[in-house]
Amino acid sequence: MALAKEIMGFSVVKNSKSAFVTSSNILMLNNHFPQRDAKRHSVNPVVCSEEKRFQRTTPLAAITESVVKMAPQQPGKLKVKAVINVRNNRKQDLKDSLVKRWDSLTDKITRNVVLQLISTQVDPRTGTPKKSRESVVRDWSEKWNVKEEMVNYTAEFEVDSNFGVAGAITVVNKNRKEFFVVSITIEGFACGPVHFPCNSWVQSNKDLPGKRIFFSNQPYLPSETPAGLKALRQKDLRDLRGDGKGVRKLSDRIYDYDVYNDLGNPDRGIDSVRPTLGGDKNPYPRRCRTGRLPTMSDVHTESRVEKPLPMYVPRDERFEECKANTFSFSRFKGMCHNLLPSMMVKFSPENPNFKGFEQIDSLYSDGLFLKLGQQDKILEKFPMLKGSSHAYFLKFDIPKISLLDKFAWLRDDEFARQSIAGVNPVAIERLAVFPPVSKLDPELHGPQESALKEEHIAGHLNGMTVQEALEGNKLFIMDYHDIYLPFIDRINALDGRATYATRTIFFSTPFGTLKPIAIELSLPGPCSRSKRVVTPPVDATTNWLWQLAKAHVCSNDAGAHQLVYHWLRTHACTEPFIIAAHRQLSKMHPIYKLLDPHMRYTLEINALARQNLINADGVVESCFTPGRYTMELSLAAYKDWRFDLEGLPADLIRRGMAVPDPTQPHGLKLLLADYPYAADGLLIWDAINDWVRTYVDRYYPDLDTVCNDRELQAWYAESINVGHADKRTESWWPRLATSEDLISILTTLIWLASAQHAALNFGQYPYGGYVPNRPPLMRRLVPDENDPEYVNFVSDPEKYFLASIPSMLQTTKYMAVVDTLSTHSADEEYIGERSHSSIWTGDAEMIEAFYKFSAKIGQIEKEIEARNRNPKLKNRCGAGVLPYELLTPSSGPGATGRGIPNSTTI
Repeated sequence: MALAKEIMGFSVVKNSKSAFVTSSNILMLNNHFPQRDAKRHSVNPVVCSEEKRFQRTTPLAAITESVVKMAPQQPGKLKVKAVINVRNNRKQDLKDSLVKRWDSLTDKITRNVVLQLISTQVDPRTGTPKKSRESVVRDWSEKWNVKEEMVNYTAEFEVDSNFGVAGAITVVNKNRKEFFVVSITIEGFACGPVHFPCNSWVQSNKDLPGKRIFFSNQPYLPSETPAGLKALRQKDLRDLRGDGKGVRKLSDRIYDYDVYNDLGNPDRGIDSVRPTLGGDKNPYPRRCRTGRLPTMSDVHTESRVEKPLPMYVPRDERFEECKANTFSFSRFKGMCHNLLPSMMVKFSPENPNFKGFEQIDSLYSDGLFLKLGQQDKILEKFPMLKGSSHAYFLKFDIPKISLLDKFAWLRDDEFARQSIAGVNPVAIERLAVFPPVSKLDPELHGPQESALKEEHIAGHLNGMTVQEALEGNKLFIMDYHDIYLPFIDRINALDGRATYATRTIFFSTPFGTLKPIAIELSLPGPCSRSKRVVTPPVDATTNWLWQLAKAHVCSNDAGAHQLVYHWLRTHACTEPFIIAAHRQLSKMHPIYKLLDPHMRYTLEINALARQNLINADGVVESCFTPGRYTMELSLAAYKDWRFDLEGLPADLIRRGMAVPDPTQPHGLKLLLADYPYAADGLLIWDAINDWVRTYVDRYYPDLDTVCNDRELQAWYAESINVGHADKRTESWWPRLATSEDLISILTTLIWLASAQHAALNFGQYPYGGYVPNRPPLMRRLVPDENDPEYVNFVSDPEKYFLASIPSMLQTTKYMAVVDTLSTHSADEEYIGERSHSSIWTGDAEMIEAFYKFSAKIGQIEKEIEARNRNPKLKNRCGAGVLPYELLTPSSGPGATGRGIPNSTTI
């Protein structure tokens, strides 16, 4: 009976609260540095000011009074003690609790957690690193039932007095259950505390035999690695690379590459087959390898893992508990939002359209309303919904676009404003030639000439000629002709899809705003309807035709945004750089320490996208215009992708939205002075660039240092030659020969992972949550007078419009998805913040430089807020105008429409 009580957890440890200090306390960082570089790496005490606005106060392991009191020491011996900071899961099921209890019982006998210190020095007698004796964690079993999120365990080591300083520590986990080590702090060395920021799962020896290696926070270039750590540095990298063989287990920590051959499922039939992306035939970036077995129908297609089963990513890339709970709740909420529309479709002979705009509004004010008969049928099947009053269920949050002005989406100025201050402000370009000319092969796709003529736009140029407007940089274009036209016939052959390849011309007004002046709608083929131009309305009929044309433009934009600018350029194209960083850059490498917060969660969210979003019959295929051809459209866009043009200044110049001008604050002159994305983005870009420059200059003072850094060169070479293998021979890849090269490459990667992704992601629900503003797909073409449907259009244009945009089920499904994608979790780390901000590196000068970067981000936030209050900036301030906050650095949790996380986390 006593043993049963022990297993079930009736014995509770008293006085087991963990002790913490926060990063706002004074912290002495007196770690060991190479003697020959002592001046460059000298460390001084650092005061972590409370005024550091963006500093995260993550609890760090405290050295308790009992630890600090050292026992009498034998001559020639030194006793040091460790505090191991372990994070508990907040929720544990019965099985986890039983396993944890069993581990605590066996720990009393076998001492399951074993540690060993490794010196930076080599023993001259043996030629091997100096090591302490192995030590066990003695209070593991006593604290098995402590409920705090962070628990401190202790261990004691005895080392020779000439041991030097600990540069690494190994951990062996003989428990049956993994545990998450946040940090380890060693106290007792003459140099002061030695910190090991771990942030990693330590697997059971049964799942992952061998010792886990953690290095201290001291950064070392490969050439500076102390002799005692050289072999461990190489071993740790070998463990992370693996051998490229076998099926990966969820407990593995192996980073490797593969093509996108897991999006389809040929075992389900021909309709579920999708092409492999990656290789000479279909160039595409590589993704993280899982090694799953092939399907039964096609040995070249990897078998799928369907939700809710997890897909493999290296263990430390998985969502932490807070993030996982936020994501799971969002998915559950989305499922609930779609439950009732799905049932309505089941009990209705057809997929119902909205009856009027008031029914769309009711999704936010009342939830989903069911007629009495429909309600009874659904409640029979889902009794958990009983008790909801008035048959109203599941209200959506009101999107920001509808909060200030319910009818803003109808206005031309708002349609144009969103092209520079909306969810996709990176597609617009300066129009250099009129009429625009296609780059597609005319033999395959018809005439390259546009249907746009001077007479279509001449009356909208404030008295200018077209040539004057071109020369005055007054004309701009959103051109989706070439990317969509090759797919139009196949898309329009799909059930419930009807779309065009669009071009939209904008004119820059004297007030600094844009106005749309012509929309070209193109279909393949030489017929009279293949190219059509719609211009601003002059009466009621043309007003509705104009609204339909704008909706088709938004549909083109939504698809291109999701598949090209968002997924391809910020998710897929950065994944190879992340994989290569883990494979080639040691945790001790200063560049790894710089990039680490900008790689968080990206591999996991990309794996979830392959599982549920971009896969065959996934959310993107269901909700967006390209349907089953979504990833083929993304594939086509990758052919024009260039890493050297992904930085903000280069991209603005490429699109003709800016020209170099050394007299301007950022070295650029914007052709649209009030271009919110670019204006705010340049503030963020320059801050990142300055921070990266300070950091790189610290470690790479001359040319030889960059060229001779074998890990750095291997990382960049592998990112290109393996991660982007299909573009490895392109001449535009930046060289990595100088510190300037490195600064440019790193700034671009950090920009893409943080600010660029934020600008493209977190506005999806605030702008797209009201589907008439930004329909993700269209189901009817714009009617012509010769069409049989034209009579129905004229008799009831509102009904025709509502039948053209997504149905009720498609709408609620889309809204639920973009709500999830726009949501920040409570554990988000924003730009200017980082976990363990006082000990992520042992270089105190770089910690201080990071605090300056954090303060700069705080100043930028105030500048953006001031701009949003400036009535002269009409693209971000005015009656019913949304302030531009997508590049405002900070945010709270939820779908806030603001905030720049450090990494691509959703």
